[in-house]
Amino acid sequence: MIKNYFKIAFRNFRRHKLFTFINIIGLSIGISSALVIYLIVHFDFTFNQSFPDGDRIYRVVSNYTFAGEEAHNRGVSGPVPEAVRTAVSGVEITAPFFNLSQPNVLIPTKSGMPVKFKIQDNVILTDSRYFNLLSYTWLAGNVKTALNEPNQVVLTTDQANKYFPKTSYNQMLGRVVTYDTVNTTVTGIVEPLKGNTDFAFHDFISYTTAKNNTALSDELRLDNWGGTTSDSQLFIKLSPNTTVAHVEKQLNELLKKHDPPKPSNKGNTRNFSLQPLNDLHFNNIYGTFNSGRTANKSTLYGLLAIGLFLLILGCINFINLTTAQSSQRAREIGIRKTMGSTRTQLIVQFLSETFLITTIAVIIAVLLAPVILKLFADFIPEGISVNIIQQPGLMLFLVILTVVVTLLSGFYPAMVLSGYQPVLVLKNQAVNSNSKTRTAFLRKSLTVAQFVIAQFFIMATVLVSKQIYYVLHKDLGFKKDAIIIINSPWKNRTDSRNHVFMNKLQAIPQVTMISVGKDAPSSNGSNSTEATYKDGKKEVKINLELKFGDQHYIDVYKIKLLAGRNIQIADTGRAFLINNTCARIFGFKNPQDAVGKQIDNFNGDKKIEIVGVVADFHHESLHSPIKPLAILTSNEHYNHGTFHIALKPQSANGGDWKKAINSMQQAWKEIYPDDDFEYHFFDENLAQLYDSEQHTSTLLAWATGLSIFISCLGLLGLAMYTTNLRTKEIGVRKVLGASVAQIVTLLSTELVLLTILAFVLVTPLAWYAMNKWMQSFADRTTISWWIFALSGTGMLVAALITLSFQTVKAAIANPVNSLRSE
Repeated sequence: MIKNYFKIAFRNFRRHKLFTFINIIGLSIGISSALVIYLIVHFDFTFNQSFPDGDRIYRVVSNYTFAGEEAHNRGVSGPVPEAVRTAVSGVEITAPFFNLSQPNVLIPTKSGMPVKFKIQDNVILTDSRYFNLLSYTWLAGNVKTALNEPNQVVLTTDQANKYFPKTSYNQMLGRVVTYDTVNTTVTGIVEPLKGNTDFAFHDFISYTTAKNNTALSDELRLDNWGGTTSDSQLFIKLSPNTTVAHVEKQLNELLKKHDPPKPSNKGNTRNFSLQPLNDLHFNNIYGTFNSGRTANKSTLYGLLAIGLFLLILGCINFINLTTAQSSQRAREIGIRKTMGSTRTQLIVQFLSETFLITTIAVIIAVLLAPVILKLFADFIPEGISVNIIQQPGLMLFLVILTVVVTLLSGFYPAMVLSGYQPVLVLKNQAVNSNSKTRTAFLRKSLTVAQFVIAQFFIMATVLVSKQIYYVLHKDLGFKKDAIIIINSPWKNRTDSRNHVFMNKLQAIPQVTMISVGKDAPSSNGSNSTEATYKDGKKEVKINLELKFGDQHYIDVYKIKLLAGRNIQIADTGRAFLINNTCARIFGFKNPQDAVGKQIDNFNGDKKIEIVGVVADFHHESLHSPIKPLAILTSNEHYNHGTFHIALKPQSANGGDWKKAINSMQQAWKEIYPDDDFEYHFFDENLAQLYDSEQHTSTLLAWATGLSIFISCLGLLGLAMYTTNLRTKEIGVRKVLGASVAQIVTLLSTELVLLTILAFVLVTPLAWYAMNKWMQSFADRTTISWWIFALSGTGMLVAALITLSFQTVKAAIANPVNSLRSE
């Protein structure tokens, strides 16, 4: 029986090759999109899921309010881990670690010349409690003793094989690994954590090493309750039946005991809270670790919606085309029923046909998926691949997807086709029954749904593109082109080297001006402190954003000085510039009135003078509003090592900047021979602030193209069906004098009206969704009327072009051929 079903199915496919091809293409596009989106979403949603008792693992995080503004830090103060271990009840495991800042690694060799591995990330200080928390598999060494003493290190197999190639794990024990100036001995080898995880650390240095190393001890600040760094993190595992609220209460009581509120911090708050392990990968407020990334759940759900819509479009195509063909199979159904076939058997037959088409589409989708992943490789996370053998979950997904699509696409057409009455069919009256009206209404409704989805994607794509163009071309209050940014190496940075490098840069003919400081006017990095202004009557306390530069900073970036004078090197520690927003918040209506005023409690209890006011500029992405900001000089190592280089305009041959960069690289190698030369154009850095939006735009563009293509495929199939059904009517009209234009209009009107109806239905929905998305921008473009007009017109033109392939062909056909049987 089953063999017979498939034989009939293949026979029907051969008879209706074009309709079968359209169905397969429509479904394969929808399924391939669903498959790729499944891989992306499944990848992110399975992060940190493989740890035993993961629901009891939390990270202790710090939360602040400064002058009414919230701030968050994923780290804790140095003394917190030990205090939690000894004084907080309900905690089963306390696992602290400290993230080292990209050390250079040296491996001694017999030749005396060590092998150097530059700038290694994911190196931490920790102890055996970390391994107890996350359950690593040990291949050499003992978890109980491997990190008990100072200057010990445990390596993952990947890192161990990199440091000591062609050496057994047991032979690696006792070997020396030097991290900058810290010599350690290998005491253990572990397997990397299996599954998707944010815990990508591969070098684990004993926590007690910091006690014998002044530099590390200063970084950990084990006796300082006041400071917090994101490099110092604490994970805990709660005891069974212990509540989060119970532990958080104890944590904040500890904080209040060891770091009581000070009068100078009136109005500010600080507290600890527990972040669940399953929130780690999705919370960009705290982030993961220094080299880790976070996923956005809203984006993932949006991807799921896109995949579902594209899948539904393919299913709608199938339903439309199958029900449209029903009259051509009516006689077959009537004969089968007369010969004794039951309705159940007919339903199974039609579902088997759908199953075959879906299976073919799934196979095509699996072949297309790697190609799609390559197309989006720039913003798809590393580690996503299509490997059915190594991914049993993927095979299960494909099986479920095949069954769901088969039922979704095939069940209704099977019910319609199997419901024909043999008597009416054999009298050639099946198409006149009420079922035709109902089926036609369904086809029209589904067609409208297709065009609603397609036009929604068009409108969303146009708006996102408009907003991206707006943010990339808006006047941000500073110059952004022809500026190169170079960061001097952190470990080798000295004032003398900075000075020599500056002189060499100034000697390059294509360079007009150089400023040395820290971040550019707009960047991902941020520095802030608290500042208070007292005018004798009132006190204004604010959180003040900081930008560090020298006297050339505002000239390089063409930041307008509204009042007062520019900063000078002599102003370090005693004077600064503020922006106009800051002046207004302090109560100065005229920028000139702020010049010469004193700010109290700057960065603690320091007093500092306002020497000038600059015009407002956007110091973050346009997602954030302009905040109070100060520009000041600094001689601190951390704030004085980024070179901002303004270039002359390119000459006609266009090679000037390339020559300048080559000269910069040569100067770099003379001063920093052991460090890699890296540079960035400032305008490119600005564009990276909107990577997420540009990725969204690309995805929407693809979704739009695919949805239009699928919808037009379905429209073409329906046009073919309609013209075939009205072939004789067209012939009669042509004989009676109807023109080609009149016949094309007749055949196209109904489907064009469906497209217009879809536009009317989708417009308010699209406007609401666009408005919601735009709320994430503090400064945004307008939702213009032409976005909707352009989208509707574009979809209408696409529909007309698609229809014309069939309607024009039918309109110019010789009526003699269609009327011959009459």
